[in-house]
Amino acid sequence: MAGPTGRLSTLAGELKELRERLSQGGGAKRIERQHDQGKLTARERIALLLDDAEPSVEIGMLVAYDQYDGQAPSAGVVTTVGRVEGREVVVVANDATVKAGSWWPETITKILRAQEIAMRCRIPIVYLVDSAGVNLPYQGGVFPGQYGAARIFYYNSVMRRYLRIPQLAAVMGPCIAGGAYLPALSDVILMVEGTSFMGLGGPNLVKGATGQTVGTEELGGASVHTRLSGVAHYMVPDDEACIGRLRRLVSELPMAEDAPRRMPTPPKRLAYELYDLLPEDHRQPYQMREVLECILDGEELDEFQPEYAQEMICGTGFVDGVPVGVIANARGMFKSASGGTPRFGGIVYTESARKVAYFIETMNRHDTPLLFLQDVSGFMVGPEAEHSGIIRAGAEFVEAMATATVPKLVVTLNHASGAGYYAMAGQGFDPDFILSLPTGRMGVMEGASAVMALFSGQLDRLKADGEVPDEDLTTRMDEVREEYDRQLDARFAAARGFVDEVVLPEELRPALGLLLRAALQNPGPHIGAFQLSSGDVR
Repeated sequence: MAGPTGRLSTLAGELKELRERLSQGGGAKRIERQHDQGKLTARERIALLLDDAEPSVEIGMLVAYDQYDGQAPSAGVVTTVGRVEGREVVVVANDATVKAGSWWPETITKILRAQEIAMRCRIPIVYLVDSAGVNLPYQGGVFPGQYGAARIFYYNSVMRRYLRIPQLAAVMGPCIAGGAYLPALSDVILMVEGTSFMGLGGPNLVKGATGQTVGTEELGGASVHTRLSGVAHYMVPDDEACIGRLRRLVSELPMAEDAPRRMPTPPKRLAYELYDLLPEDHRQPYQMREVLECILDGEELDEFQPEYAQEMICGTGFVDGVPVGVIANARGMFKSASGGTPRFGGIVYTESARKVAYFIETMNRHDTPLLFLQDVSGFMVGPEAEHSGIIRAGAEFVEAMATATVPKLVVTLNHASGAGYYAMAGQGFDPDFILSLPTGRMGVMEGASAVMALFSGQLDRLKADGEVPDEDLTTRMDEVREEYDRQLDARFAAARGFVDEVVLPEELRPALGLLLRAALQNPGPHIGAFQLSSGDVR
């Protein structure tokens, strides 16, 4: 039987190839060297740590893949949300096959994002440390600054002192200089006999600073820190034993109060139908309700004001047995209830903005998490829209979304353009998680619109003079379109951390179920990267 074809299938195939390459980290030779040292790779460790047959989401796998001449796959650190002994956790694992696990600027960004997930969602975080420290040629983007490496240790301290979020650290290789504070500020430290080292300076630095010659094990090996210094708490013989002890420690952690949940029912449609439901041309309409039937549990979506402002779908349903309030952009053309000009789907009008604002406020009062399905081209413009008060209505929409304290999850299906992207819980408004299908297109506007914005004056003058664009102008217009298409690609957004991950259609529903369960303890809201509330300090 032939598989799906078309735009989504092509993009999915390209994403799979990219993932396969990135999953190899520094390449086969460096993986072999890691194994020769008696160590597992970062992704092997995570696979062993997480529960079998349970969903997991690698956060930021594509970060930095198109930078540094391809020498920093995943920025040298693997960050994942998954389940250990049935409970949601965040895992941070240095990839020692990439520049010895050293820290690039984007490494810091990824670790901070992982810590923020743990802090917002109030779930445990596990650090699998195997790093040579700062990547010195890029120290200017790693060491200083409010969101430089020091922020990691600030978040360590906040979680330990105020939020009481469990932090478990396993030193499974080198852990040098300031990086040693990451495990030291955790609740529990494990070290692997013979392969782990922890110290503020390695043997070479010690010799240069003090003139002393000392071996790695003697200076800061597992035996030293579990028997002499008392810095570490457990010594284990190998990586497998270390992961086993971590799983046991997680199982012994106290459980948070479980959120209300019902037995999930299968969706009405198979996930693979998304390959055919989303259009070949991103500008063409499709049936958003059929897309929702691939994502939500099998119960009927209970729509809110279904006949009013039909370009915006609001309703309640379930994901993995958890109730959610759904906000989705419908595509196509819709009749105006007043008999006026038909409405364009994917555009936010005054009525739809107010409809969604009211729905969000209702869901927030009911403590119901919000799921945003983005395919938005922006807010309506023109005299009619302005006279209807769209600026005020849009502000009401944005304010309701921004101040809702319930968990917010976002999926970019297609367009995420203009101020509509902001209103539909864009990254700047701190939703708990943002996923994108490979078809996602994030940007101020589409390339064709950008060409018109930049060159319309010249084109109008040429038309008035009865002339046509010359080769130079045509080339510049084509270059703008091509650059916009490159930047609109979901992989471009993922490489810069604008989305947490690009997922395949068959991965979307399991990923949403996991991330929704992880986010249910988020007391929200938070301003900026992370901010303590008065209730956190006790």
